Amino acid sequence: MDNLKAGHDERHEPDKPQMSTPTARPATDDRAVTEAAVEKQDRALAVVQRLLKERGIGSRRDHRISLGLFAHRIDDAAWPDRTIPWSWTRRYPPELVVTDAKGQHTATVTIERRSGRYLLVLHGSHDSEPVRVHEAERVAALITRATSPASP
Repeated sequence: MDNLKAGHDERHEPDKPQMSTPTARPATDDRAVTEAAVEKQDRALAVVQRLLKERGIGSRRDHRISLGLFAHRIDDAAWPDRTIPWSWTRRYPPELVVTDAKGQHTATVTIERRSGRYLLVLHGSHDSEPVRVHEAERVAALITRATSPASP
C-alpha cells in the first residue's frame, strides 16, 4: 500500500523496454518556397538595396537553405520500384537586413508570399508594414527616416 501512496504502480514491469516517442520536426517547412520564387523575391529586394546604398545605408541580402543528408540507405533490392533520396534541399524567402554605421541591425525587409508586397520590420518593433512591390522607393524612404539621427 505504501508503494501506491508514493505514486508507484505495482503492475509496472521494470524489465520491459520503454519505447521513446519520436520527436516532432520543426514547423519551418511551411515557409519553404520554390527556386523561381526565391529569384523573383531576391530581385525585388535588390532594388531596395540599391536605393539604400545610394542613400549611404548599409544592407545585405540573406538567403537560407536547408539541406538534409541521409546517412543510412535501405537496400535497393528491398524497394526496386522506388528511388531512395540521399538528400533534400529547401529554400526559404530571402531577407534584406539593414544595418547602421556600427553594424547594428536596424530593419528587415522580406517579400510576403501571397501578395508579393514588401514587409518592413524596424528593429525593436514587432509590427510589419506592407508596401506594394512597385513602391521600393517608399520602403527606402521609411528606412531612411527610421535610421536618421533625428528620429526618436
